[in-house]
Amino acid sequence: MKKRTISPFIILTALMLPAQCTFRELPAYDPLPGHDLVFSSPATVWDEGIPLGNGLLGAMVWEKEGRLRVAVDRSDLWDLRPMKGLEGPEFRFGWIVQQVLDSNYRKVQERFDAPYDREPGPTKIPGGALEFETSGLGKVKEVRLHLRAALCEVVWESGVRMQCFVHATWPAGWFRFENLPDTLAPILVMPGFHEAEGMPGSSLQRLGYPPAELIHTFRPVTATQEGWGGFVYQVHVAWEQPDEGTLEGVWSIDASLPGSQKKPDAAGLVVAARERGFETDLKTHRRWWREYWDRSSVVLPDKVLERQWYLEQYKFGSASRRGAPPIPLMGVWTADNNELPPWKGDYHHDLNTQMCYWPCYSGNHPEEGQAFTDWLWEVKETAERYTRTYFRTGGLNMPGVTTLQGEPMGGWIQYSLSPTIGAWLAQHFYLHWRYSMDTVFLRERAYPYITAVARHFDGLSVKEGGNFRRLPLSSSPEIHDNSIHAWFRQTTGFDLALIRWTYEKSAEMAEVLGKREEAMKYRTTLSEWPGFAVLAEDGGLPVAPREPLRQSHRHFSHLLGIHPLGLIDPDHGEEEKKIVEASLKRLDSLGSDTWNGYSYSWLGCLQARAGNGEKAAEALRIFAECFCLPNSFHANGDLSGTGKSLNTGRVFTLEGNMAFAAGIQEMLIRSHTGTVELFPAVPGDWNDLSFKQLRAEGAFLVSAGKKEGTVQWVEVESERGGELNLLDPFNQAGFTSTKEPHWMTVNGKRILRFPMKAGEKVRLEKR
Repeated sequence: MKKRTISPFIILTALMLPAQCTFRELPAYDPLPGHDLVFSSPATVWDEGIPLGNGLLGAMVWEKEGRLRVAVDRSDLWDLRPMKGLEGPEFRFGWIVQQVLDSNYRKVQERFDAPYDREPGPTKIPGGALEFETSGLGKVKEVRLHLRAALCEVVWESGVRMQCFVHATWPAGWFRFENLPDTLAPILVMPGFHEAEGMPGSSLQRLGYPPAELIHTFRPVTATQEGWGGFVYQVHVAWEQPDEGTLEGVWSIDASLPGSQKKPDAAGLVVAARERGFETDLKTHRRWWREYWDRSSVVLPDKVLERQWYLEQYKFGSASRRGAPPIPLMGVWTADNNELPPWKGDYHHDLNTQMCYWPCYSGNHPEEGQAFTDWLWEVKETAERYTRTYFRTGGLNMPGVTTLQGEPMGGWIQYSLSPTIGAWLAQHFYLHWRYSMDTVFLRERAYPYITAVARHFDGLSVKEGGNFRRLPLSSSPEIHDNSIHAWFRQTTGFDLALIRWTYEKSAEMAEVLGKREEAMKYRTTLSEWPGFAVLAEDGGLPVAPREPLRQSHRHFSHLLGIHPLGLIDPDHGEEEKKIVEASLKRLDSLGSDTWNGYSYSWLGCLQARAGNGEKAAEALRIFAECFCLPNSFHANGDLSGTGKSLNTGRVFTLEGNMAFAAGIQEMLIRSHTGTVELFPAVPGDWNDLSFKQLRAEGAFLVSAGKKEGTVQWVEVESERGGELNLLDPFNQAGFTSTKEPHWMTVNGKRILRFPMKAGEKVRLEKR
């Protein structure tokens, strides 16, 4: 990297006039009504229903066999039976290494992989459903998800109207029918858990639970379902008819394990909600969502991408909430089809959970994002125990596939028991610190967590003679799937990127905390690991040294160093720019035959990091138009029939949705290099666009607008104080500013530097 030098003196008065502009309140961009989900009839399959949620409770509104159905869920409903096989003297990384060296991998697959597919649990489980006999109400006129209010509304041609919502902050859901011609009551339906003969392989009946016990009193109904190991949950629903033609009701779910802390029961939650009343709860619910939407907004010339971004922001706000478990594969919308959810609806950490939280940082939703880091901290002791048992090291690593409690679940152990997954998860601690600049969080959580991962690498790596450190065995999700060839003798680019990132960030944080000796220790260890290999034939990144990606693959794990880790970046100089370009060129040449929807979302992020606005927008548009169900859920497979992938299956998972939102934000703002850059990767024909209050590293809230292809205005607020480095958004054209900047040149780029106090704002406008 070139040395930073102060640019020659510039006549500032020709470029800016301090205090010529004043602050004005930025208007909130209302995503309604253009981005609402609107249908002419209810969905007739569960995964196309209208999604509602608050991180803890979820609901899906659809129609089943002529009845309007509200599937209800709770994020901590789990069958937590231990996964068979993950114990004994063979359950250690050293034993795996020996089997690979002996070419005896079938034994490993039978012991640690097969149970995941064979056993029904552990698994996420669904809650139940409320059904309404609506066949006599006539034809439905409209089904609408009001995004800004997080409210589902169904209107019949007869004039009947139903509204329902899951309260934003209370663990309760409401429904209300108006203009009913006759009486109507909900029917509480529980999942088919009880044993039966001849049950198919994916049936919930395989879990072997007894039938739920339903207790009917006058209007309230309570269902109690026993699960595995003493786990019990209850669904409670109560309703009334406050006047003729109206039905009003509320539901909740509770869950408890033997010996666990007692939680509010569902019946009590329903009673409390009824005392508050529908109108009061709707008012406070709307207030929360109004504040959520006001935290950030975008206006894009491509309305397909703009709409999808708002739908993703809606799903994120519905699925992640501090105080609730983080987002698993299906969020708060477990499959409502009496089957075990795909991949058990669990926590996959070789891409899925990480992607789900990519958008919360620059999208300015750090509070909701902390659901993830809170949970990672909560299961830290479990992870440390697993690390001691399986890897025989100190420090911390996380299994790549876990239960709600962080326990390993096995299955394709190259990834589910990966030696480096903990580092990818640790990045979220770093990102929260960098985007919030919360020094308490840095000192008490981010630094301890990430350095614990470094200690694990200290103990696991081997160093022979004067050679660099390496891992005993290495892998790269999910290259070569579950074969013995998925293990590499040389450290893969995926593992190396995570290891190098861990030591680099440990040193950075130690410096900030004044721990200079520790910083030196991490830098010394970092120097003992090799640098990134590049391919001789094209200069791009390989899967492992001299092992290029040879065929289309859904998972871009070998490019982790580019995004999201940012270790290899075009801003670092021409050499790294060429590496990025060559890597993306090879990805393109291999084609998308085996891609999933999330592959296109990730490609959008990668292309944005490379500054390729047209290609980023194209990838994200393909995701939105080809890989999403009508309700915007990511279906993994290509549903369009246009050949964007040979994978045409439909399995709903959320990571592709959230990575899409992150991709849009990557196009609009960049800050991972320490300099805030506006509109770094937008297509050349995006002339008029803007965003409000996207978040940059350093805890800066940034708003900006372009018109006729040039930046017209920028506003930045500093939450914590500090130095704002802003790449000149006006390209040396004249502008006014409420605060005089210092100027500097870095690698030929003009940087505006603003020392800012906490709460201070600066506004710049093109002259």
